[in-house]
Amino acid sequence: MSDKGIDRMADRTVLITGATDGLGRELAVRLGAAGARLILHGRDPDRAAAVAAEITAASGHAPRVILADVSRLAEVDRLADEIIARTSRLDVLVNNAGTGGRPDGRRALSADGNELLWAVNHLAPYRLTRRLLPLLRASAPARVVNVASAGQQEINLDDPTPENDYDVYTAYCRAKLAMIMATIEYAEELDGTGVTVNALHPATLMATTMVLESGTTPISTVAEGAAATLRLICDPDLSQTTGCYFNRTRQAHPHPQALDPKARRRLLEISDAAVVSALG
Repeated sequence: MSDKGIDRMADRTVLITGATDGLGRELAVRLGAAGARLILHGRDPDRAAAVAAEITAASGHAPRVILADVSRLAEVDRLADEIIARTSRLDVLVNNAGTGGRPDGRRALSADGNELLWAVNHLAPYRLTRRLLPLLRASAPARVVNVASAGQQEINLDDPTPENDYDVYTAYCRAKLAMIMATIEYAEELDGTGVTVNALHPATLMATTMVLESGTTPISTVAEGAAATLRLICDPDLSQTTGCYFNRTRQAHPHPQALDPKARRRLLEISDAAVVSALG
């Protein structure tokens, strides 16, 4: 698959979370080679320096690197503050950072007291998008691309991250469904502003660190996932497409709960309450 529209990314500012490994790194390298102005988020300074050096060597342009632990909402806010302070425009936000949970599959909490997968895979991109909306709107046309999953399971909105009978895969699927639900809500809020918001399942079991560390055999390449994601980032044919979920390159139906407006609004209430609890 060709990266249609990537030649138009020169001098456009793109923020990629989780950009130091796997899909995020592949996106960063390809967009950097195309001349995009990159803001790369990561946690590990050595890995961040390595990917920045690779992009600089290939493109002649050094990306900006901002380190943050997005399991902490205060760190998400600091990340947003630094971006707002350091750039006057943001053409694309790619919410890619994620976690598959503890290697032993046990339930873990973030420093804010939120279930870890919910914190990283849903609350962090939800909050980061909210904080960066003014910058995205001022930069329109702009795009938000949320890296979700085909793995989606219904959320009990009275107890979205239950302690009893914990299963790490179920927790992952609920958090990714929450990301898709937030995608649709943000798209409706931003209708007519020139900012589009879409989510996708980039590829099944890519050969990423998260998949390899889980002991699962990969069945897709990172390059395949990057091609599908780049389509949402830069394909001019999708400039007006918003509020959609894609399975790779095909528009698909998400879990039915994502299509329930009442459920989506309730999810946003729960998410906003978690943000207030963490940040005061």
